[in-house]
Amino acid sequence: MKDSQYALKNAALYTGLITVILLAPLYVYTVYMKQIHGIQNELMLKQHASRIISAMEEYDENRDNYFEYPRFKRIVSGLYDLHFKPVFTLIDFPMEHFAAGYHIDESRSAYLIIPLPRERYFGAEYLIVANHLNYAPVYERVAVILIAIVVLVFFLSLLFLQRFALPFKRVNQKLDNFIKDTVHEINTPLSIININIDLYNRKNPQSKYLQRIKAASKTLSNIYNDMEYLIKNRQIVFEYDDIDVSAFVRERILYFNEVAAMKGITIASEIDEGVILHFNQTQLQRIIDNNISNAIKYSHENSIVEVALKQYDHRCELTFKDYGLGIENTEKIFERYYREETGKGGFGIGLNIVKAIMEEAGIALEVTSAPQQGSTFTYVFPPELCQKPAI
Repeated sequence: MKDSQYALKNAALYTGLITVILLAPLYVYTVYMKQIHGIQNELMLKQHASRIISAMEEYDENRDNYFEYPRFKRIVSGLYDLHFKPVFTLIDFPMEHFAAGYHIDESRSAYLIIPLPRERYFGAEYLIVANHLNYAPVYERVAVILIAIVVLVFFLSLLFLQRFALPFKRVNQKLDNFIKDTVHEINTPLSIININIDLYNRKNPQSKYLQRIKAASKTLSNIYNDMEYLIKNRQIVFEYDDIDVSAFVRERILYFNEVAAMKGITIASEIDEGVILHFNQTQLQRIIDNNISNAIKYSHENSIVEVALKQYDHRCELTFKDYGLGIENTEKIFERYYREETGKGGFGIGLNIVKAIMEEAGIALEVTSAPQQGSTFTYVFPPELCQKPAI
């Protein structure tokens, strides 16, 4: 996983955790703000009630022909007798409470019931001022606070994670630089070893000691190819071409026969003829070489490694099976620099390279493994990469 993706993923995780933790105080705050909003609404109803009473106080039946009852945009009111029968009302919804004071119904209808002096205001005993309580401003404020907290926590988490990750980035950078330097240093002596072994074998009888040297150099070559790919894969574009996979797999098996013979291992193959794959040869070699190399490395001595290439109507399957140590954690083996058996050597980069190639090409993988019984890796190439063999 890239550093930026790691930081984003964990910043989102920390933000989610903190948001969940803040939900309880935010809920308490919301309840408190709703109570404050209710009190503010009560004060507003009292102000409107005062305006209505003032208007009725100013009314003089000897002077004025009629009384114009005050009306408001979001407030309704009415005059009621002793039994709460309307004398005059603009309220069109039922009320649940009939006692002096401020009330809020389950339907969020809020109303203020004010007792009036008897026989003073058109025979009314109560003035009721009401409206529908709207908590939208409260919820909007809480939403703004929550969003602000989430954004602030996310960016702070991202900032801190990036700062905390700096030492690890530097370590990884140094390790990558070390691999680059190692690749350049290994290339020349490795080429000299291989060339001189081949020249010696042509002029002299086969020697088991030279065969061991040749096998060791091939193992080293596989590690070198992994490191070289790791360096170059970010700098070049790998072009796809039609490859005779059947012949290519046989060639790679032949290449590793000497390495397998060092442990008394036989590489058995079951390969369909004429399988054509539209793929990049360098990337295909990294998949095949790393799987065969790992199968040999983790197999018991004098056992078998099985390689199978099968083509079906809509897919191609490439399978590698060994009878060795097995894998305890099949999910971690694709992480860079992870090695389940540190005593077996290697840098832990081979399967990480394979995973990157798989994700880019859309190749599916099924891994089955049992301790001390072996492992099976099955790569399923999508239909767009497979071509039916010519008839």
